Amino acid sequence: MIINLTRVTVTTALALLPLAAATAPAGAAQAPTAQVPAATQTPDAAPAPARVAETLSLAVAVNRLPVATESRTGYTRDAFKHWNAGLKPDGCNTRNEVLISEAVQAPTVGARCALSGGSWWSYYDDTVVDSASSLDIDHMVPLAEAWDSGAHGWTAARREAYANDQGQASSLVAVTAKSNRSKADQDPAQWLPPAADALCRYTSDWLATKLRWALSIDGDEQRRLYQLAAGCPSTRVTFTPAP
Repeated sequence: MIINLTRVTVTTALALLPLAAATAPAGAAQAPTAQVPAATQTPDAAPAPARVAETLSLAVAVNRLPVATESRTGYTRDAFKHWNAGLKPDGCNTRNEVLISEAVQAPTVGARCALSGGSWWSYYDDTVVDSASSLDIDHMVPLAEAWDSGAHGWTAARREAYANDQGQASSLVAVTAKSNRSKADQDPAQWLPPAADALCRYTSDWLATKLRWALSIDGDEQRRLYQLAAGCPSTRVTFTPAP
């Protein structure tokens, strides 16, 4: 910042110093020094820390999560507003945006984001689905489980962000309604996808979501996740902390 008073230059790292009086000719009365108010400076806001993706082995990812007792006291599904208007100004809500992004064959998008045609692969049960209406968008870590694991202390806005999270592919997944409703609000100690080839990916996706949102795990959940990690030695977890 440059203050054009006797060409004094002030950097943002230093406070403004008082201007020195000009040297008067010998014998001349010296005029009083004008009082210049200190410049008002507002420090720049600290930049938000960079959110960098991290990749871990499954076992290290499990070890990274805190273990805590879960409590469902006060939980209501309405505490997590969804589906909201989504990420794009396309007239589609979050549900339909996920369906469009995960389609194996793209659907036709009509008025008011009505979807027709298209096909999807539900990896939980290794099933191809040709109708969007036959699919659920599963919260990888169910809303009730998220509440138990730390979301009970969040603001309503953060819970809405969680429930509509498209910032990480593992957070929301299009699967058959049958498999999603079989899973309900259970963690991996209680439910796993029926397709054998889905187990390593599911474990990775679960851990990625818990790490992204800094959620805890309970003791039974931890033991099951370590067992799954041992069976998937080459699988990795990639996650980015949520904003």
